Amino acid sequence: SDENKTCNRVELKTFSFLDSQEPNNKRVRSLAKVSSLVNLISPSKNGAVRRFGQTIQSVSLRGDKSPGMSLKASSKATGPTPTKRRNSTLWSETLDVHQKSTFSTKEIKRQEAIYELYRGEQDLIEDLQLARKAYHDPMLKLSIMTEEELTHIFGDLDAYIPLHEDLLVKLTEGTCPDGTVAQIGQIVTDWLPGLNAYKNYCSNQFAAKALLDQKKQDKRVQDFLQRCLESPFSRKLDLWSFLDIPRSRLVKYPLLLREILRHTPPDHPDVFSLEKAIAIIQEILSEINVRKGESECKYYIDKLEYLDEKQRDPLIDSCKTLLCHGELRNKSGSRLHVFLFSKLLVLTRQVTRNDRSCFQVYRQPIPVRDLALEDLQDGEIRMGGSFRGAFTTGEKAKNVFRVSSVNPAHGQSHTLHVNDVYHKQQWLNCLRTALAQHQGAPPVPQGEAIRSKRRSSTFSNAETDENCAPHLGEIKLKKNVCYRFKIMSRNRCKKVKTFLGKII
Repeated sequence: SDENKTCNRVELKTFSFLDSQEPNNKRVRSLAKVSSLVNLISPSKNGAVRRFGQTIQSVSLRGDKSPGMSLKASSKATGPTPTKRRNSTLWSETLDVHQKSTFSTKEIKRQEAIYELYRGEQDLIEDLQLARKAYHDPMLKLSIMTEEELTHIFGDLDAYIPLHEDLLVKLTEGTCPDGTVAQIGQIVTDWLPGLNAYKNYCSNQFAAKALLDQKKQDKRVQDFLQRCLESPFSRKLDLWSFLDIPRSRLVKYPLLLREILRHTPPDHPDVFSLEKAIAIIQEILSEINVRKGESECKYYIDKLEYLDEKQRDPLIDSCKTLLCHGELRNKSGSRLHVFLFSKLLVLTRQVTRNDRSCFQVYRQPIPVRDLALEDLQDGEIRMGGSFRGAFTTGEKAKNVFRVSSVNPAHGQSHTLHVNDVYHKQQWLNCLRTALAQHQGAPPVPQGEAIRSKRRSSTFSNAETDENCAPHLGEIKLKKNVCYRFKIMSRNRCKKVKTFLGKII
């Protein structure tokens, strides 16, 4: 109406008059650009106000599901709590200037090495207790894992804590009033045999790691471990790092004892005891390595799956050592997981059966006694199957070697491709070592091929398929085998020509 329009004009004139009477130089922020209450608070150096503003921002953005707003909130959020750091104080730093001047440089280095052994025991005990309180007990209480699974993964950690506490007590009792340990050799010699308790723990580590990796597929387990990893107490170490600390500690004992012995005077009574202690720990580590190797070997043997019971070689049950294993590619480019046991070479394909990862045996395992190894030169053969090779010129292969059986009953040959030169050399060394151990002869030098280059070039030009007859050392093939090979080649050529004709 006309009256309303007149009132609006009066109001506008009134506001303009007030603005002209009270000029404002402050910057005015548009309400459309205010995303939360915290943006209305002016910046302040006061810590309490700043924390209050951050709290308001976090509350105001909880109901906002805008991607841009979430990103803005995360960018202004406070950083993570800093990780807990260990005390790295040296023994010499615990002394005053007058005390430090009374010791020789060699004695200070000796006491530093002893103190490092002492502090390492303290850290180990702390980590074992942490693994129990921060990981094992909460997961059991929250039913994230069953008690049986946790026992399989963690082992008997509680039994090892008193063992290391005992060494700390003995070192403390052997410390003199001036802070030095006069004689440590006999203390360590009497204590070291207790480390045999770690044999079962270390031998079970491989299966424990596999079970932990499997359980990480569970979202509850994954979420719990991630929260622990982001917490300060973890020092950015995952659970397995804590479970592997005892094994890494065992490896350090010989190094620490040698360091103490190096700074011990030749006429000191500790010399004989320290040498004896080093021999004891070396023997313990050797036994642990053997048992760990046997456990790993048995684990993978149990993971093998046979399509035909005839593939199961009786030698597999007598294998106690897994020399090496890894993923390789055959000539057609298929991925194979190859295991070199002490008595057998087994080629497999990794598959999943009923949510269980296993290794399906590919072809017939080759006994080491029948194994023939051939180091192929780069570019000597072309990778890709016969069908693939019909459309491309073929890729010249690098880092390739060939394994075959000298037993005509097996009738197989495998050209295997490795990712790089280093891993190829590792495989060749392991294969040569296995052959030498079986034959009772020293390993063949790295530069020398098992087969002559002449035989290699003969069969590389033939571009034989892996399923065809093997290239034996004597090169004695029956006529019917050669005839079958020719027929197979002709049939494949006809199929390729027919397929190309249809395309054209």
